[in-house]
Amino acid sequence: MDYKSKIAVINQKGGVGKTTTVINLAASLSIMGQNNLIIDLDPQGNATTGLGRSNNEEDKNIYNLLIKKRNLKEVIQKTEVKNLDVIGSNVNLSGLEVETANDADRAFVLKKILEEEKDLLSKYDNIFIDCPPSLSLLTIMALVASDELLVPLQTEFFALEGITQLVKTIDRIKVNLNPNLNVRGILLTMFDKRNKLSSQVDKEARGYFKEKVYQTVIPRNVRLSEAPSHGLPCVVYDKSCVGSKSYFNLAEEFIKKKNIEIDSAA
Repeated sequence: MDYKSKIAVINQKGGVGKTTTVINLAASLSIMGQNNLIIDLDPQGNATTGLGRSNNEEDKNIYNLLIKKRNLKEVIQKTEVKNLDVIGSNVNLSGLEVETANDADRAFVLKKILEEEKDLLSKYDNIFIDCPPSLSLLTIMALVASDELLVPLQTEFFALEGITQLVKTIDRIKVNLNPNLNVRGILLTMFDKRNKLSSQVDKEARGYFKEKVYQTVIPRNVRLSEAPSHGLPCVVYDKSCVGSKSYFNLAEEFIKKKNIEIDSAA
């Protein structure tokens, strides 16, 4: 059985710490010795630039892979972090939905590419897909190609209302396109312990999603916001800040949860 994970990090709402989580969780796992690949499926390309790569790269990008102009080996780029590679985004990605309007199988394009290149991808312990903050074709492509979902949930008002819409979408995808899709975990982000609302959302989320909610919470932290402008994950830029420590804790919890699943499946 193959325990390698393809994980879509998703929330249709922007500004919830989605890209920050992709970059810093993958980098933390890489620092701990695992091999990781990030696929930046968001046309904004923030995961790409946050890892020190250009989102204006005209050749080695996910768009050219999806339109079959480049193969997988050609578009994978190394990052400043050992054991962490990225397939960068490009603004052309935003036109893909219109360009593929007549292709009935377009939702399966990424899934097929990843399946056909299993040997090349076998060195990675995890493949993280950074989704755009919308329920667009690109997000559906990611959901079809993934085994698991990680959902960052901002500890603010209306956060749970937004997530119920997301759960309905996931259920529809499971019925129609990908029956094996599971929610790996819900991650509470931008937590402010001085704010009563943060604690209230924490309590409600744990009441609703139970053990799916990670024990680790990601606090509001200036360093997490600063790091992308330096083209580095925060766990490299300032590994001792409170934000980085939280992502290292999350990485440990992430591995532990996976090992428990493997033991129970064995």
